[in-house]
Amino acid sequence: MNDNFVRDLILADNASGRYGGRVHTRFPPEPNGYLHVGHAKSIMLNFGLAGEFEGICNLRFDDTNPTKEEAEYVESIVEDVSWLAGHADFPTFYASDYFQQLYDWAVDLIRKGKAYVCDLSGDQVRETRGTLTEPGKNSPYRDRSVEENLDLFARMKAGEFSDGSRTLRAKVDMASPNLNMRDPVMYRILRAEHHRTGDAWCIYPMYDWAHGQSDSIEGITHSICTLEFEDHRPLYDWFLDQLGVFHPQQIEFDRLNLTYTVMSKRKLLQLVQQGVVESWDDPRMPTISGMRRRGYSPQGLRNFARNLGVSKTNGITELEKLEYYIREDLNRTALRVMVVLRPLKLVLTNYPEGQVETVEAVNNPEDASAGTRSVPFSRELWIEQDDFRETPPKGYHRLYPGNEVRLRYGYIIKCHDAVKDPQTGEITEVHCTFDPETRSGQQTRKVKSTIHWVSAETAVPVEARLYDKLFTVENPNEAPEGRDFTAYLNPDSLETVQGKAEPSLANARPGDRYQFERLGYFCADKSTSAGRPVFNRTVGLRDTWAKLQSQLSG
Repeated sequence: MNDNFVRDLILADNASGRYGGRVHTRFPPEPNGYLHVGHAKSIMLNFGLAGEFEGICNLRFDDTNPTKEEAEYVESIVEDVSWLAGHADFPTFYASDYFQQLYDWAVDLIRKGKAYVCDLSGDQVRETRGTLTEPGKNSPYRDRSVEENLDLFARMKAGEFSDGSRTLRAKVDMASPNLNMRDPVMYRILRAEHHRTGDAWCIYPMYDWAHGQSDSIEGITHSICTLEFEDHRPLYDWFLDQLGVFHPQQIEFDRLNLTYTVMSKRKLLQLVQQGVVESWDDPRMPTISGMRRRGYSPQGLRNFARNLGVSKTNGITELEKLEYYIREDLNRTALRVMVVLRPLKLVLTNYPEGQVETVEAVNNPEDASAGTRSVPFSRELWIEQDDFRETPPKGYHRLYPGNEVRLRYGYIIKCHDAVKDPQTGEITEVHCTFDPETRSGQQTRKVKSTIHWVSAETAVPVEARLYDKLFTVENPNEAPEGRDFTAYLNPDSLETVQGKAEPSLANARPGDRYQFERLGYFCADKSTSAGRPVFNRTVGLRDTWAKLQSQLSG
């Protein structure tokens, strides 16, 4: 990665012999939603560093809140991490694996006088925490004896008390300038079915308590977190020091934010629940599964993540930069095909009726090994509506009466007429003649424009879903007071059209990626079935980010 200070820290640790030269990282998602593109940066950082230093990266689910966690999310996360990492050969753990050990360690802290059972409600705890300028107030239960705390905590675990009636809090410092150190809650009473442990527990550890200790159990050397956890690091260290166990190093880095995108799982869940999008993997969503369904390649996402850099400054990255890396990878790997999205019938009046010939089309000019394919050519073709104008605007070089264009891989044709619907005046057919001496590759006569086409006789009907940005403003998170982020939803984020494709696309399988020549990159949707291809537009051909960078550097 560019400007990777985390890598520099690991190099320094290895040079000093810290951790015996080991590098053991982890990616620790909470299974309370689907992963989004922001997680891609963390995945690539953690797995990438482990790979570079011949270490290990764990996938660990921090599953300590059963009210928001589901097995569906666990399964989707495993799939996303495997897809992006390029393999599934990584150790997988759960914080819930350690519930008994965490409980035993909490008992140790009670015995050391470092934790106590508190009867204050959640609101009362917040009221007594203080502010950034005023210290908090000690809980009236802070000085309970060790014996009483041990008894109450055991009874909490046994289910004697109602939900929310008691908590276990660490006894740190209510006057600390860091609010996270003001006797944070370690356990709460919560009767909820856990996706792995069922109803075995009715008390659950808080994230700050479970996270560092889980790192310690797994032997993590470098616990890499996003910047919002920087103020939690003193507590991370305090717990480990009080227990006297193996002490990983927590390191914070800047999180990824994208223009025209929201990254909050809460907001993404709201979009799903309100039916704004079809599902978590809707191709408009910034989820990894949504991007996979849209047609983003894992290598394109990896290249994007690796080139972001790692720093301590939260910023916002242009969506166009992500699209640049996706487009760059697809340009090298996607097969070219011809598809007409808004069909207009074109008739070659001097081409023999009933005759069908084939032309050879290049599968990928960036990859000679991809070879060629045969495309049928006939008297009646489909072309794009935008490729014909009865009265052309200035600078228009495509098809209009009296003008010549080349048919991609085929002949030069000349337009001489157009047929209109007598009721609506809409153009329904374009009539042209072809020059049989101008077949592609056989002569050198030049024309100003080349258009794509599909033979009407063998065309395959396809549905194409044209996706655009989900929001109309660069930062939908900054809605004015009283307005929800959904006020900036783009009403035109999806357009569905019925097009015509060359015959090869009849066999498209879900996940197959193509460049529709002159139109953009598309991916066969998961709803694609035999004889019914459905395609999602992944990204257009126009590279606005690269153009912007060129202008800035110039």
